[in-house]
Amino acid sequence: MGEVRVAQWLVRSGGRGGRKDDAMKWVFAKRGIGLFFLAFCGVASRGSDWPQWRGPGRDGKSAETGLLKHWGAEGLKPLWVAEGLGQGLATVAVAGGLIYATGMAKESQEGAVSVFDLSGKLKTRITYGPEWKKSYPGGRHTPTLDGGRIYLMTGFGRLVCVDAQAGAVAWSEDVAGKYGGIAPVHGFAEAPLVDGDKVICTPGGKDASLVALDKRTGRTLWTSSGLSEQSAYCSPILVERGATRQVVTILAKHLVGLNVETGKLIWSHPQDSDAQDPNHAITPAYCGGVIYATSSHGKGGQLLELSPDGLKIRQKWADQTLNSNHGGVVIVDGYVYGANLKSRWVCLSLRDGEVMYATNSVKGGSLTYADGMLYCYGDNGVMGLVKASAKSHELAGRMKIGHGNGPHWSHPVISGGRLYIRHGDALLAYALTLKDATAVPSR
Repeated sequence: MGEVRVAQWLVRSGGRGGRKDDAMKWVFAKRGIGLFFLAFCGVASRGSDWPQWRGPGRDGKSAETGLLKHWGAEGLKPLWVAEGLGQGLATVAVAGGLIYATGMAKESQEGAVSVFDLSGKLKTRITYGPEWKKSYPGGRHTPTLDGGRIYLMTGFGRLVCVDAQAGAVAWSEDVAGKYGGIAPVHGFAEAPLVDGDKVICTPGGKDASLVALDKRTGRTLWTSSGLSEQSAYCSPILVERGATRQVVTILAKHLVGLNVETGKLIWSHPQDSDAQDPNHAITPAYCGGVIYATSSHGKGGQLLELSPDGLKIRQKWADQTLNSNHGGVVIVDGYVYGANLKSRWVCLSLRDGEVMYATNSVKGGSLTYADGMLYCYGDNGVMGLVKASAKSHELAGRMKIGHGNGPHWSHPVISGGRLYIRHGDALLAYALTLKDATAVPSR
């Protein structure tokens, strides 16, 4: 069998000697880092729900298959359009046949979670308190769904837990005020991370850049003692390397890894550290022992390698091309995809940072991956369907998002054979399978 298939078989079977680590070493030795990424980084997260920021694995990837590979000359037509979400820029979350979106009522300036069923009917709306009313007002955080509860962080730095069944706030904590955090210029804009009994967020306070609270009660479990760097819009991820489980995020000046059980700083590496107005909204992308991190301000990105035990980090390469603002990146089959500040869609080799392409199609923006395709949502409201290939960036479909208002900054969400796009006050649903397109009428 081919080397890629051999590598995948070795991992599934536990390696030649019965251990996954042996399989990984064989992959590296046989063909180098590129094959390792091909074998391990092309696998998307399991499950059809999209219960948090950037999907089940916080990697911007869906495991769904059987999706349309072409959209036709006119693109897709919405199955339905729901309005009344309120002001906001946040992506929606989907789980258990329901869709959750945050927004702010313009008159009261109160934030609320709107809950819709899969036909676009509003089931309930749960108010959670004052929301950000300054620059880019409204809900700016994807809800994190866990065990019948909804976790979110307001633009003012209040961490809120909503009991979805009761339709009310279970508890809330002003983490910014409690730990002395100062809101970034455009307010806090992160999605809390749930791990076991902990909900983790980034108030950016003294000895409390990150904190973990008991997800049931809001009681403080740990703070990042000795780490006092300001928040910079980044939503954290969970990384497991060797025996080390760590939360990874980008603060105002550094990419950091902390022990997820204690909050102790494990490692730190500079990331766009001289920025006057730090904007590190791109969640780091982790795959197979390496982390790709990028920022705006023209600095570009860097690939960092974690030691096998996860305790040390070193830079492998840096690039100037993929300097992204807030559209996210995805890693697929050994390549990094995203959009840069010149509105070009970029593909980099994960092996050495080589630019495979930097091109215009639809305007640059945010993206999501599913079933071999990239869903590229331009800042001008044009959505493009592109095959995930390092050879070229070719459109297989395009459509204009014609409902809603404000910036087109929400990331595409794929769940249950559907594409969901939030644009300001409106939520649009599109069928990505022929079965769904014929089963659910437009309205």
